[in-house]
Amino acid sequence: MSASTYVVRGMACGHCAAFVTEELETIAGVTGVAVDVESGTVTVTSDEVLDVAVVRVAVEEAGYEFVPKT
Repeated sequence: MSASTYVVRGMACGHCAAFVTEELETIAGVTGVAVDVESGTVTVTSDEVLDVAVVRVAVEEAGYEFVPKT
């Protein structure tokens, strides 16, 4: 089991969280998604470590900006 937290810009409400959650749940191996709109973070739980590029694509497909860790 793996959990990673990512920063996502542009989310402002529950609908935003739902769009991001829906896209992230399409990734193979994802077992849970927790979105915190106020902090702009998304925690993804999965069976194994996810490729960050795959997470980025899902977030961008939902219409939001994925912020890479620095």
